[in-house]
Amino acid sequence: MMCHISNWSSLKIVLAFLSVNIFWLLKHSDIAYALLQPLNNIDGFVVPNNSASLAFDNIDLSYGRWDNQQLYRIKDFALLGEQYVYSSEGSLVCLATQTSVERLNSLPQVAANWQGKMSVALFAAGPEEFVVLQYFVTYMRLCFANIRENATFHLLTPRDFDKLPRVTELPLNMRGKFDCQYPDRTLKALLKFRSLKTLQWRQRNTYPQNHMRNLARKGCQTKYVFLTDIDIVPSTNSVPQLNHFLRTANCTKSCAYVIPTFEIDVRATFPRSKNALVRLIRKGLARPFHEKVFIYNQYATNFSKWLSSNTNDTEVSVSHIVTNFEFLYEPFYISVDNAPAHDERFLGYGFTRNSQVYEMHIAGYQFYVLSPVFTGHWGLQRKQARPAWREQQNNANRRKFDVFKSEIFVRYKNDPRLLLKAKKNQILVK
Repeated sequence: MMCHISNWSSLKIVLAFLSVNIFWLLKHSDIAYALLQPLNNIDGFVVPNNSASLAFDNIDLSYGRWDNQQLYRIKDFALLGEQYVYSSEGSLVCLATQTSVERLNSLPQVAANWQGKMSVALFAAGPEEFVVLQYFVTYMRLCFANIRENATFHLLTPRDFDKLPRVTELPLNMRGKFDCQYPDRTLKALLKFRSLKTLQWRQRNTYPQNHMRNLARKGCQTKYVFLTDIDIVPSTNSVPQLNHFLRTANCTKSCAYVIPTFEIDVRATFPRSKNALVRLIRKGLARPFHEKVFIYNQYATNFSKWLSSNTNDTEVSVSHIVTNFEFLYEPFYISVDNAPAHDERFLGYGFTRNSQVYEMHIAGYQFYVLSPVFTGHWGLQRKQARPAWREQQNNANRRKFDVFKSEIFVRYKNDPRLLLKAKKNQILVK
């Protein structure tokens, strides 16, 4: 096998990667060849030590702690960031996020903006998806220093994991697919490992969003947790700004700090400040999250008030208090990690986040909107018909919500504004 190595840094990276995987890679020379291709922008790349190995290579998925319904096995702290413990000591807030395998390509941009501790829950439906995770997480740790140092990964697998196909060979020509500049392209190539049977299983079964949120949240080792979804990108410089604010935050009761979320047109560059975001909004290249597809999702944040508040880009402060809380509100927020857990009876789509936020409201939490920090989601969303499977999941969770509602009323003896009655004809979720 002939190949070209562009410089000594590339060679050291390849040797470190191959050091404990040589037997596997001898069997799969196409992957070995791809890894030996030149990486772009290699200058400044931090070379892992010689103990580097394929991600999760020491994880045995035949056992793990069960969730309460024995539907999923859980592996906490399956792979630690190299500076994870140290960064926990120096920071008050950790970003907790979760994803299925096909959306993991969002993490490099999240990590580029969030220069701090991250707790990431990963879902693998079967052995094929687990192999994809192994290679893509290894790729990210080789290419992106902040992920290698600060991201810790947890795994969740379904009870049917061993019934799905295993990877017996890697039929792809992977040459040129491991370029550090193109995580989207890299993941797309790896996703071709999945067979039709695995894809069909994914279509038939629900994605356990709330299991994943709880797993990511409990993986944080800081006082405060910023819980997001994987495609929610924080504003730049958020970590030091939020740490400074949280050190002096004066919360006498139960507080949640809302970070406003905006949709950003894919033609735009991600705004590096609140002022830049305001300019995009004026040009029609950004707008409040879900404004067109489901306004109740974020409406109580009161974006107009946030946009008109002080645009000082250097110091975080409370812009305003949420005074018009509405049922179905589901902001992304920071709170001390004693907030109610996400109810794991809700599987798939519908009532997953908003039920938890509603319980916080009933429990007496006050929501404060922070400025100038924000989060972004790529793409201006449009209303469109939901696929049948998603509507089925929503209907199933609506029935479960009636039981959940009764339980929290008993638990807290409180429905302060009869929000459920006011919204009884508007039980629609994204």
